[in-house]
Amino acid sequence: MRSGRRFSLAGRFAAWVAALLLAAIVLVVALDRALPGSPWLAGSLAGLLLLPLGIVIVRRQLRPMLSLFRALAGTVGSYRDGDFSFGLAWPRNDELGELVDAHNALGDVLRDQRLGLVQRELLLDTMVQNTPVAMLLVAEAGAIVYGNLAARQLLHQGRRLEGHALADVLAQAAAPLREAIARGGDGLFSVGEDDEEEVYHLARRRFRLNGRGHELLLLRQLTVELRRQEVQTWKKVIRVISHELNNSLAPVASLAHSGAELLRRGQTARLPEILGTIEERARHLEGFIRGYARFAKLPAPRLEGVAWREFVARLATQIPFAVEGALPEEPLRVDPAQLEQALLNLLKNAHESGSVADEVKLVVRRGAGVVRIEVLDRGPGMSEAVLTNALVPFYSTKRSGTGLGLALAREIAEAHGGRIALNNRDGGGLSVALVLPVE
Repeated sequence: MRSGRRFSLAGRFAAWVAALLLAAIVLVVALDRALPGSPWLAGSLAGLLLLPLGIVIVRRQLRPMLSLFRALAGTVGSYRDGDFSFGLAWPRNDELGELVDAHNALGDVLRDQRLGLVQRELLLDTMVQNTPVAMLLVAEAGAIVYGNLAARQLLHQGRRLEGHALADVLAQAAAPLREAIARGGDGLFSVGEDDEEEVYHLARRRFRLNGRGHELLLLRQLTVELRRQEVQTWKKVIRVISHELNNSLAPVASLAHSGAELLRRGQTARLPEILGTIEERARHLEGFIRGYARFAKLPAPRLEGVAWREFVARLATQIPFAVEGALPEEPLRVDPAQLEQALLNLLKNAHESGSVADEVKLVVRRGAGVVRIEVLDRGPGMSEAVLTNALVPFYSTKRSGTGLGLALAREIAEAHGGRIALNNRDGGGLSVALVLPVE
């Protein structure tokens, strides 16, 4: 900022004009005395003498201003080109000095912003280059605009990809990768076989950059993550099975020992009770194993037309529930055995939630291309954590639960091309919906 006494341009120009007028008056008076009786001639001579002097003074005063304007135009051009290293100087404390100060301050701000932008771009480029996700930016014509290090290693033996055609690069890639990109959309694919198999996820997004269409391809290797999750799942399966086997086999072994001891003593009165308990635990274990086998070996659905009234009536003979609303007249093409198993699991969960039996309801609605089958209850509902994990196999909040009921219902819904949705109800309770497509 400038300090000290400030002189305005208007004041400076007024002083010049006043000085010229004063000089003109003095000169006219002097000439009029030298040439008495000819005032017009005296004025003309004064004008001729003062005009060159005025031109010289004006040009001398305007010359630094014109230089400043040219310098301003040059620095503005530099700013437009992204060069903010130039500054200006003006020795006078006037309006032009304030303009120069503002111009230099703008340059400082733009320079700081450009430096911050460069640093952010450098950070972003470092992150993108070193991410394990292979990233390809492809122009509308098929030319690769950008490829990070992971993409170079995966597709081009570590060499640069920019400028190459995507089709040429894919011609040297593995066939599953070419097929995955040719299919369009997101998806999983595998490269290699047996122990050398690698699983990848392909994601692609289209957008416009600088007014032109581009596509971003992201290839993420999932092998390590999937194997880690697989190991964790197997550990959980083993824990659940071990727990259930111990819960059944420990009392069976104890009761068998007690029965043998009572038989040795000739005390047979309690043997029927002991044998009945052993049978009950054996049947429970049989049902447990059968449930796991059903989940692991779910066959492909065998679709056939199912009439809703007969289907719901058969379902009601196995577990109580109320039907809310009217059932659709149009039949639904599903695997009736699988759908029945899924709904039995959902209805059983509704009863075990603590809901009043009369509040366990089945609702069937047809929508645009889908049918929505809801099982409603008035239990306590689910917390956010339980809602997040409820569909994960082997996850259960019950002491004796296997965590397969909802997981099996999900498998059945997805095998039919549908989905399952869980939501807490207003006023308490849970809604579990199977949303199935209608042909």
